[in-house]
Order: sequence, then C-alpha cells, then structure tokens
Amino acid sequence: MSTTPALQTTNGTGSGGSKIPGVAVYCGASLGKHAAYQEAALSVGRAIAAAGRPLIYGGGNKGLMGTASGAALLSGGKVVAVAPYAILRTKGGEGRSMNLDAVDAEVRRALEIPRDTSNVELIVVDSMHERKVVMAKRVGGFIGLPGGFGTFEEVMEVTTWTQLGIHQKPTVLLNVRGFYTHLREQIFVAQEAGFISEANLELIRFVDCPTDQDDETFDWGNAALQAIDSWKPDVVPLFDWTVRMGEGEKGETRGSDALQST
Repeated sequence: MSTTPALQTTNGTGSGGSKIPGVAVYCGASLGKHAAYQEAALSVGRAIAAAGRPLIYGGGNKGLMGTASGAALLSGGKVVAVAPYAILRTKGGEGRSMNLDAVDAEVRRALEIPRDTSNVELIVVDSMHERKVVMAKRVGGFIGLPGGFGTFEEVMEVTTWTQLGIHQKPTVLLNVRGFYTHLREQIFVAQEAGFISEANLELIRFVDCPTDQDDETFDWGNAALQAIDSWKPDVVPLFDWTVRMGEGEKGETRGSDALQST
C-alpha cells in the first residue's frame, strides 16, 4: 500500500482547517504580459508561506494563480484551494461523474497537484458565491494581484462586506506596474462625487513599489502582509448580520409598506 499522503478534501462551508487565519489571494489565471506580474505572485506565495499562514485561493494551476500557490508550496507553506464542483468536473473530463470518494484523482489531474505533497487542502463547493464565503471565513485579509473581471469582482465584494460590517478584514491591492492606479483614481472620483465616504477610503489599501526600487525585484509579498497586519478596523456595522428569518418568513412576499421602514 502506498504511503503517499492523500489530498485533504472537504465538502462544505465550515471554517475548519488551520487555526491560523489564512490570506486570500485573488489574481488572474493568465500570467500577463510583463514578468513583474509573475515575480509579484512568486513574492506573495513565498511571503505567506514564510509567515506560516495558509494561502487560500480559488484553485487552479494556470497563470498567476498557479504561480502564487506553487511558490507557497515550494516554500513549505500550506495551500487551500476552494473550487466549485462544476469547474472541477469540467476539468476532470467532459461528462465524467465525480463524487467525493473519487475527487482525489480527478482533482490532481485537473489542478496538477503534486502527489508527494500533503500541504494542499481542497474544498469543493457548489457555487461561485459559496467559494467566496468559504474563502472569506478562513482568512484575516485579502491580497489582490493583477487579474481580470473575476479578480475585480472578488476584491470589490470582500471590500463591500467590510463596509457593511459582515466582516472586518482588509483588502490590499498590489499596484504592480501601476496596474491598479486607475482603480484607485476611480475610488477617489466616487468619494469626491459623494458615493464613498472619506472614512471608507481606508477599507482598501494600495501597495506601490518604492521609486528607488524595481517592480520585478520589490518584495511585494512582505509589503502586502505588512499592510494587512497594520490595518486597524474602524467599521461600525450597519446591520445585525446574525439575525435570521423564521421558517415561515422565507420566500414571503410583502407589500410596499414593508419597505418604508428600511
């Protein structure tokens, strides 16, 4: 019987896993057109591993996602991949059935996870939204590397959750080669236009490369962790998110008068 460690597989939304809060990494499934993007992802993965924190990401071995997670694993760190069942099934083979008993082999094929590592945990979820919830529960902060629509949506949503008081966790964007400069400018435009309060500008932090250093060699990873650790929550929850509807209220249709008190 083989003594090779098996991939840890979890099905559900529980916080589980390590007691040490992880760091969520959002980034592209492509490498981008400049080496600085990949170097930044390598730096992030190495720094998270060196800090003894789990790297939590959406799964996948391509692009910056694979670069950051691979760097963490090669540095002796733990990686938690949170992936929707539909995506894993498609990657595992068109039309092939996949149950949790067989997910080990299927996921290793899909994500190309080395069979000689026990530092990878896979959490299989049913939806993209559930993936975001599971990731958010397991981390103490969020790092955004360059990426596309998915990256934009993810970093904006977890920032909004902090604004609403769902959690109190910092979002840190790495402005590699000015990638997030225009987003930062747009946030200031929204603030000046009266849509974002000045206090809420602190909900999201931008890390820039010092002018006397180069984007390809700057230590983006440790700079990101310093930004996370130095962030002080100053959010007054707008709502009590622990309140739940009774069974009889779920799906209930109410008249417009019910909206007058909201």
